[in-house]
Amino acid sequence: RVELKIDGALVSEPYIDMTLGVMAQFGVEVVTPADGVYRVQPACYHSNNYQIEPDASAASYFFGLAAVTGGEVTVEGLNRWSLQGDIRFVECLQQMGCEVIYRDDGITVKGRPLKGITIDMNDISDTAQTLAAVAPFAEGPTSIQNVGHMRFKETDRIHALVTELSRLGLKVEETTDSLTIHPGPMQSAVIETYNDHRMAMSFALIGVRSPGVTISNPQCTEKTYPRFFEDLARLCATPA
Repeated sequence: RVELKIDGALVSEPYIDMTLGVMAQFGVEVVTPADGVYRVQPACYHSNNYQIEPDASAASYFFGLAAVTGGEVTVEGLNRWSLQGDIRFVECLQQMGCEVIYRDDGITVKGRPLKGITIDMNDISDTAQTLAAVAPFAEGPTSIQNVGHMRFKETDRIHALVTELSRLGLKVEETTDSLTIHPGPMQSAVIETYNDHRMAMSFALIGVRSPGVTISNPQCTEKTYPRFFEDLARLCATPA
């Protein structure tokens, strides 16, 4: 029997839940007798048919695209019962004013006038940069909170967001575990990606709406989504 104990605060917990859910579908049970304790029961994996869901983190950029353009985007293969915590990104957009339609075989986001929100993104921090790219187009500030662990990703993502949003002329406030983005007019800028795929994909959304945005080192998206800019261009060229 294997027992894991998490020391300190647990972040991005949906990734653990997703792992346990997949393990259960292949015959291995994990019990949690106390907070932060995971006990893997003795068992052997068995064969099973398993359909891999589309990547909800990657889908966030296209949901965000609908939000910033006022358009409509449907991602097939995802639904509200997804094992992926990042599917909750659409709830953030819904709080900002977007219309979200759930179906068994897909999720649709329709862009609507946006308002700023205050949101705890501890569990879904991989989509925090996407929300930060939507925030400049809202009415009122947006505060993304409880994401201090973002400082230890591919780059210090909080500081990177503050630096690059400020480069566009926006007012951005930073604490150890949060940032607040104030909407305003934006200027042309070359955006540094810090070799972080999520910086490149997020700021591309701003570039769709704000002319003069250039993404430095766009090739960094090859880590997770090599065709991102091709798919983004294709979607932007599709008539409404």
